[in-house]
Amino acid sequence: MVYDLKETIEILSRTPKVLRELLGGLDDKWLNFRKHDKAFSPSDVIGHLISGEQTDWIPRMKIMLSKDGSKEFLPFDREGFDKNLGIEERLSQFEDLRAKNIEILKDSVTVNDLNKTGIHPEFGKVTLQQHLATWVVHDLTHLFQIIETLALRYKESVGPWIEYLRILKV
Repeated sequence: MVYDLKETIEILSRTPKVLRELLGGLDDKWLNFRKHDKAFSPSDVIGHLISGEQTDWIPRMKIMLSKDGSKEFLPFDREGFDKNLGIEERLSQFEDLRAKNIEILKDSVTVNDLNKTGIHPEFGKVTLQQHLATWVVHDLTHLFQIIETLALRYKESVGPWIEYLRILKV
């Protein structure tokens, strides 16, 4: 499949709406449920996404687009988010940050920029295209993670239907 910047923006711009519809107004029992002790809850995932909007996707993109300075990325702290915000605050903050970041992306990147590179702390040299494609798949991965976590809350309650519910077979 050929990478398409327009498709990237289509998915990235929809994620906040999907999350608002899925999680907005849910009881804390759903929002704070975890697969296991070290797993993110749905609420934590939103915090993690906020952190990415602030310190990962656009800052790293700007490094790759810059003509001066180091091309090395700072490590990303996947748990570096405010754990005290409620879900409505998190969803609003994510919506605002993502809208601003989509505008920055639209104003900053052209097809001619996609082969520009940066240095990832773990992977080494990566392209802007890889970075932007990863942003999309990162969103989709976390949407799946949230849905899986919500489903697992009722794993013991579905009885024999568990045989037909692939999402519960983890």
